[in-house]
Amino acid sequence: MSTWGMVAAGTGLVAYSLLSWGLMAHAPDRAWTVLALFGPLLAALALAGLQRRHAPTLLGCALLAAVLVVVWQRGGVDVNRLYVLQHAAIHALLGWGFAITLRGGATPLITALAERVHAEPLPPAVRAYTRRLTAGWVGFFVGMIVVSLALYALAPWGWWSFFCTVLTPAAAVAGFAGEYAWRRWRHPEFEPVSMQRAMQAWRDHDRRTT
Repeated sequence: MSTWGMVAAGTGLVAYSLLSWGLMAHAPDRAWTVLALFGPLLAALALAGLQRRHAPTLLGCALLAAVLVVVWQRGGVDVNRLYVLQHAAIHALLGWGFAITLRGGATPLITALAERVHAEPLPPAVRAYTRRLTAGWVGFFVGMIVVSLALYALAPWGWWSFFCTVLTPAAAVAGFAGEYAWRRWRHPEFEPVSMQRAMQAWRDHDRRTT
């Protein structure tokens, strides 16, 4: 991905985050708000299922879409709770995807990605670092769920919607940036790679595990 492509993608993400926050804060029970928040997720999952010809993924998307339509049409349901559950489910799925690679005999996810983009075998110190980093991202996803549920239970809805749509992606970006700076300081021998190579490694790993 080119620099301008990354800038465009980042700008689009920020715009979408702010739009989602505004919709949830001022029109949480409107049909088009539900569509705006759940539509991109369903579209991305459906596209991944089509690309991999993975029938369970496509069936799951169809069932989720049907459930959302039924829930909205029947009314009388706390729509805000759906948004909280969506946020928690996404982070639980991401956390599980990282955590399952930490089990005995498995290769931690970030270790596997690093091995695919570096020609030389990873030094023991770097392998240990990538394992800790994988565990760190599991902690990040769990932390997002805990904060989300606490805000939903204890704070006004506007606070939760701002956390979900603005602070959550901002925290992820800060996590990536902070980890990069720490890695360059603590492990200068860990050769940096381009975003294009990192994304290619992720896609290759994803294809191998599907």
